[in-house]
Amino acid sequence: MLRYDLHCHSTHSDGLLSPGDVVRRAASRGVEVLALTDHDELAGLEEAQQAARETSLRLVCGSELSVSWNDVTLHVVALRIDPMHAELVAGLAAIRSGRETRGQRIAAALEAAGIPGAWEGALAYVTNERLISRTHFARFLVETGYARDVKDVFSRYLATGLPGHVRHEWATLADAIGWIHGAGGDAVLAHPGRYKVSPSELKQLLADFRDAGGDAIEVLSPSHSSAQVAQFASLSRAYGLRASLGSDFHGPGESLLDLGELPPLPSGVTPVWTNW
Repeated sequence: MLRYDLHCHSTHSDGLLSPGDVVRRAASRGVEVLALTDHDELAGLEEAQQAARETSLRLVCGSELSVSWNDVTLHVVALRIDPMHAELVAGLAAIRSGRETRGQRIAAALEAAGIPGAWEGALAYVTNERLISRTHFARFLVETGYARDVKDVFSRYLATGLPGHVRHEWATLADAIGWIHGAGGDAVLAHPGRYKVSPSELKQLLADFRDAGGDAIEVLSPSHSSAQVAQFASLSRAYGLRASLGSDFHGPGESLLDLGELPPLPSGVTPVWTNW
């Protein structure tokens, strides 16, 4: 079986490596099919495609879309899309336009919590002028000694209900899935175990995602425990959704899993790539 990794990031969103370096690292570590899925962005795909042509790795064009559902922020991974599709390009531009406003509100919230200079500090870590993310704020907070690492920042400052969290309306589930399908792609609910929802809300989310046309859920993710992997494998079958996997790699030393470290999908699920 081919070794897949269908979720990772580059400097075109909040990753630490350029798209070309992500591809070369993945190839050198045994990945055979890689999706570059920068947050709300497609600009790194051309460089990634060029790098992939110099290796035996197959690149899948992707992105990770920010979505709002019942006051919960979700991520929907788009796989095997046409990066030139006009409606998808416009939709992602609309999502990105809200990121700067949210970033300024995060900085104001952190300042109110006694952490000045967060806006300028986060901007120092931005590698794509069109996109600022919470990870850029997290790196600033680690560098200035407010937290041990990026994970610690999210658990202390940026998660829902904490001092640096601000509510923001992203794309709707229907719009995001519609853009992805319009661009010829598959829509995958990313790391469903990460969302702070009750068991009944999780079932409702999966039903809404399926009913909106969603194609798959990420069963294997560094965000999931072994018990959650089994849980989401079972739920993928129960809701008629295919299964995906991804390291969510952001950079060496910062990610829970490096490229090439994912195990295979559990048996009994239908892989998202079945019909590719």
